[in-house]
Amino acid sequence: MTSPSLTLLAGLALSGLTLAAPAFAADAGKAADYPLQETRLSGGAGSVEQFDHNAYSLPLDNLAMTKRLDFSVGNSFFRNPWVIAPSSTAARDGLGPLFNTNSCQGCHLKDGRGHPPDGDETPIALFLRLSLPAGQGDDDTLEQLGVVPVPNYGRQLQTAAIPGAEPEGRLIIEHEPRDVSLEGGETVTLQAPRYRIADPAYDALPEDLETSPRLAPPMVGLGLLSAVPEDDLLAAADPDDADGDGISGRVNHVWDERRQETVVGRFGWKAGEPSVEQQSMHAFAGDMGLTSSLAPATDCTAAQRCDEFESGGKPEVSDKVADFITFYAESLAVPMRRNMDDPTVAQGARQFNRLGCAACHTPRQQTADDASRAALAGQTIWPYSDLLLHDMGEGLADNRAEFEATGQEWRTPPLWGIGLAQTVNPRARFLHDGRAKTLEEAILWHGGEAEPARERYRKLPKSERQSVLRFLESL
Repeated sequence: MTSPSLTLLAGLALSGLTLAAPAFAADAGKAADYPLQETRLSGGAGSVEQFDHNAYSLPLDNLAMTKRLDFSVGNSFFRNPWVIAPSSTAARDGLGPLFNTNSCQGCHLKDGRGHPPDGDETPIALFLRLSLPAGQGDDDTLEQLGVVPVPNYGRQLQTAAIPGAEPEGRLIIEHEPRDVSLEGGETVTLQAPRYRIADPAYDALPEDLETSPRLAPPMVGLGLLSAVPEDDLLAAADPDDADGDGISGRVNHVWDERRQETVVGRFGWKAGEPSVEQQSMHAFAGDMGLTSSLAPATDCTAAQRCDEFESGGKPEVSDKVADFITFYAESLAVPMRRNMDDPTVAQGARQFNRLGCAACHTPRQQTADDASRAALAGQTIWPYSDLLLHDMGEGLADNRAEFEATGQEWRTPPLWGIGLAQTVNPRARFLHDGRAKTLEEAILWHGGEAEPARERYRKLPKSERQSVLRFLESL
């Protein structure tokens, strides 16, 4: 029997809420502090005019022609499946023995966001992070890993395995409906997910197990986000809410494997990764069971005896392949804005600022003039994210800390390109675990620091709510 402690119920009393007092953009003066995007070039000079199912898969428009072959090579390693070792496909062997998927594209379909499983499907683009309470870890473990691994299971539930190995268990997702009333009498039914692990294969799971579901995020604009100066993130942070606006964004300080020191994190759902390279290599290790120079160990534990299986080399992801993958991930372009001249879209953009959404979904950022690559340098970009951690309330909490991020904190996800998410992947879903089928559902799940903004949205007349959604669809 699975212990109740293995479940995570995202409960939220979503009806009967009262409008909170903080006025962090309730007045026009504060809203005026947030810029309105007046250019179609959301990703600066690298933006692309592509709005179909390939909208997320193009290289930066300002990428030098001499670098486009590198992009294509990286794309091939990102798209094609990795195989079991030994194989004649020596550059792509070594999968597993335990894994979640066999290719980067398996999670990031067409370089976009993933989707949770339907019915009895085995989850691929949604996986479950695991840990023990931080008090059970030593200082070095917490400094370098950010969490305490679970004995026999590590830091992630692997739901697939190569022949001869056994998956760690099955992820079971159940839902509880929650109704939210909107102005005018309309009701939206949200689905609160409950997660549990069935058939654990490597001994009993601990009673105090902590879990966190994670959906594969979209890949566009990662290189540009990496080029936003760290000083800008620190300047935007307000951990003690010194200005009294109800928003207290924080940076997450995480371990940088390349530099061997603690730095500011900016990637991943809790800003737990400092760079595109490290995020990519950790995904190889955790999601596909593949080693690299930067991540020489997978999530396999001694009890799982993975060393008894054939290796794809040491490391399995060569430095050259790792460089191609990192270059590819950093070079994916952001699609241009659409329908900016539509009066409803323009109204929605203004309403987005008035509601206070822009307090966390910061519309504009500037990349450093001295960024490591010319195509990323000196760009004015519109990601709609401050890349900071915010308390999103109990309804979205996973109750699992990661480095300095608490169990209720999440990094503000960038919104650029979000209007094309379900064009790229018709099954794409929103929020960290894909519980929201629509953008409106995603808004209505916001709590914590975002509760006043959500309540303002909920109380808008239907036509004004629709203008906000049309604005988001234009991004």
